[in-house]
Amino acid sequence: MPYFVYGEDKPGVLPGLMEKAEAHWSYMDQYADRLILRGPTLTDDAEEHTGSVHVVDVDDRAEAERFAYEEPYWSAGFYQPLTVVQAVVLADSADGVPKTLVTGEWPAAEVGELDGSDERVSFLAMLVDDEGSRSVGIVAAVDALPDKALTVVQPIADGLRGEPAILTARRWQRGGRSQSDS
Repeated sequence: MPYFVYGEDKPGVLPGLMEKAEAHWSYMDQYADRLILRGPTLTDDAEEHTGSVHVVDVDDRAEAERFAYEEPYWSAGFYQPLTVVQAVVLADSADGVPKTLVTGEWPAAEVGELDGSDERVSFLAMLVDDEGSRSVGIVAAVDALPDKALTVVQPIADGLRGEPAILTARRWQRGGRSQSDS
């Protein structure tokens, strides 16, 4: 069962992230076959790391929380409080080069309608409550810059929520250990 895990960097942690990078990569290697989506969020100019996103397929919430809280960057105190939410993957394509991660969270609501799709959305997941029956948010990777990505995802989120949703768009790139990191 997929879970969305997001850790926002605390200010000034970049040197520590660099120092713990190999520990982070080694930890992620253990989950490589279960990571559906991963990568860093970035500043608007895409120059600096601002957080880390993972969608990981695990057995239950306890395992998702273990994945999140045993991760070396979290253990070192580099993140603000983590988000760990069950996800239902609606689209997952390797097409395009996502530039933005759009997220939104809202109080539990009956699942609305999936309103349209857009070829610029390469990954889309509805966040759901622990029972998996009510929507509580959205995650989308979009091949567009943040302002445009919001306009692409807004009608999808509004449909899933059943009313207008407040969304956040962050620069993002797909992650994973590159061949040069091995």
